[in-house]
Amino acid sequence: MTGEESLRITHEKGWTGGHNPWTVALVVTMATFMEVLDTAIANVSLPHIAGNLSTSEEEATWVLTSYLVSNAIVLPISGWLATRIGRKRFYMSCVFLFTVSSFMCGLAPNLGLLVFFRVLQGLGGGGLGPSEQAILADTFPPRQRGMAFAVYGMAVVLAPAIGPTLGGFITDHYNWRWVFFINVPVGIASLLLSSRVVTDPPHLVEAKKNAGPIDGVGLGLIAVGLGALEYVLDKGQEDDWFSSKAIVLFAVISASCLIGFVVWEWRQKHPVVEVKLFKSLNFSATSSMMLVLGIALYGSTVLLPQYMQIWMGYTAEQAGMALSPGGFAVIAMLPLVGFLVSRIDARWLIAVGFLGLSLSLFHMANTIYPGIDFKTAVLVRIYQSCPLAFLFVPINTVMYNGVPPSKNNQVSGIVNLFRNLGGSVGIAFVATSIARRSQLHQARLVAHITPSAALSARIEGIAQQLQHVGIGAAQAAKMATGAIYGQVIKQAQTLAYLDVLWMMGLFTAIMVPAVFLTRRVKPGAAAMAH
Repeated sequence: MTGEESLRITHEKGWTGGHNPWTVALVVTMATFMEVLDTAIANVSLPHIAGNLSTSEEEATWVLTSYLVSNAIVLPISGWLATRIGRKRFYMSCVFLFTVSSFMCGLAPNLGLLVFFRVLQGLGGGGLGPSEQAILADTFPPRQRGMAFAVYGMAVVLAPAIGPTLGGFITDHYNWRWVFFINVPVGIASLLLSSRVVTDPPHLVEAKKNAGPIDGVGLGLIAVGLGALEYVLDKGQEDDWFSSKAIVLFAVISASCLIGFVVWEWRQKHPVVEVKLFKSLNFSATSSMMLVLGIALYGSTVLLPQYMQIWMGYTAEQAGMALSPGGFAVIAMLPLVGFLVSRIDARWLIAVGFLGLSLSLFHMANTIYPGIDFKTAVLVRIYQSCPLAFLFVPINTVMYNGVPPSKNNQVSGIVNLFRNLGGSVGIAFVATSIARRSQLHQARLVAHITPSAALSARIEGIAQQLQHVGIGAAQAAKMATGAIYGQVIKQAQTLAYLDVLWMMGLFTAIMVPAVFLTRRVKPGAAAMAH
């Protein structure tokens, strides 16, 4: 069979290696779910990790940062690695590394070793999502890809939704080490099943034979560039951005390396990342959509539970429970979207998704206040989650349109990188905007507080209540004034949260007309590039 014939057969019928394609889909989704879950599950355990390992909470954040940095480095080069050593071998190596490093994270006796094993875990986890997407793109013909990507979407959406709840439950009732140990049985099962049902298609075997030499310069540039960028995004707000010499240094290093990487790779015959894919307006537009989707998804996922814990007194587990129904709502919608994408132009589904996401963010901005009840918090999250189903599957469908199967590995690595980068940008944007807007609103509110009979009566009333429980008059007066100031801070913070929601709503609304810059995908088919 010639390389061209194998490409045509894979495109028209899909490559299953003799197995049921849905069996392949479920097996590879298992490991991806485990990896995405791990990006969210450890967040709520940080205070317990810091206390148990005798470190500060600020130092403990390296448990998250180290994972994100190593994850970001592997994502864009996963396509090249899968082609060079074989996709099945690369995928199973990633599952093995992720599983073993998860076990070692659970055993880590100090923070240094925990961070080291988290780096290894991130390197293994970074290759799982892109490998699964490429496997699904090859396993299913274009007319069935919508439903296949819906299965992948379920894992990507459900895992972050239940992660905080599961992490909070495990940490509160058992030990933070079990946050990592739970990956081990899933990883072993994934390895056993993947060895039986995952096979490389003929065109990938042929591509492996023709793989060029290792591009050491390209690998070095993108590793340093993305690693430095993740550091800037993760530590920027904490270190006051460009007031910090370290942030400035890492920002310069990142920009220099990434620009140098694009220039270098553009001229390479065997590039690590196919940067020339961005010559296609279709590919560039869908990459931008995935970036914005990551910003909105991860930014809003951080925003709501943070507000509920800080200003409404919810525990981490309760705040996570407010998010979980939104994840289940997306799961309920994804099969419908997978069905529709084979019958309707995917661009219209994406437009509906971004419009619905924008309106839901505006609705959330008009709903959130310090006295919001749990049911309302759950509902606004469900409203915001449902449009996401109209984005994951159709964007992936449009992105692969016109791309030959031999480039599927590269496309999957890039699309996952953009989603994760969007997540990092979204989290940094939320943290920075809330801090800056809170200061602005607080200054404005304080400027409008003028001595009045009503204000004096309010302070005096609080002071009298404090005196009734045995607090002295002078101390009660100070505490009453502090209580009023606390209300000002709460109102300023709430206004800042609403500002962020409005900005994110506007940002997603801009993407609605941008959808129609992409090439139309004929429902149930996809053009094959030559």
